Amino acid sequence: MNLMKSSWTPGPDHGRDGPVLVSVTDFRLNTVLDLPGVHRAARRLATGWPELDGAHGMWLWVRPAARRCGAVAVWQDEAALHRFIAWPPHVKIMRAYRGRGVLTSTTWRSDAFDPIETWARARTGLLAKNGHGSHPGKPGDPGVPSPKARESGAR
Repeated sequence: MNLMKSSWTPGPDHGRDGPVLVSVTDFRLNTVLDLPGVHRAARRLATGWPELDGAHGMWLWVRPAARRCGAVAVWQDEAALHRFIAWPPHVKIMRAYRGRGVLTSTTWRSDAFDPIETWARARTGLLAKNGHGSHPGKPGDPGVPSPKARESGAR
């Protein structure tokens, strides 16, 4: 059940008031041997975080024994999230690990960014997931993906 997180990596919108979009990604790898490479790739992406327009910041997280890792990222809006998804360094990493596990993601909106509340909600959802990438409960429960949540092979 051990879930470890990185320190907060601020983006250019860190400290800006107003509504935010939170995205939580969860990559369940087929083999633990890929975990170090995925972690290194995520850390490399984090070095570019301060330059991502619309990014408040993010935490990386890992559950080594469960072969799972991902990020909890806070964005100004969906447009900022989509720019990150299309960012060439991100696309390159996603292609490199395509087919090596199952990626799930969920998002929610908040009227303001509260780091304690955001991490607590994300952590609850990540710990509630069973080994197959699904959440018990129903949409709307804390940590349960909304109907907009995605599940796919790493793309």
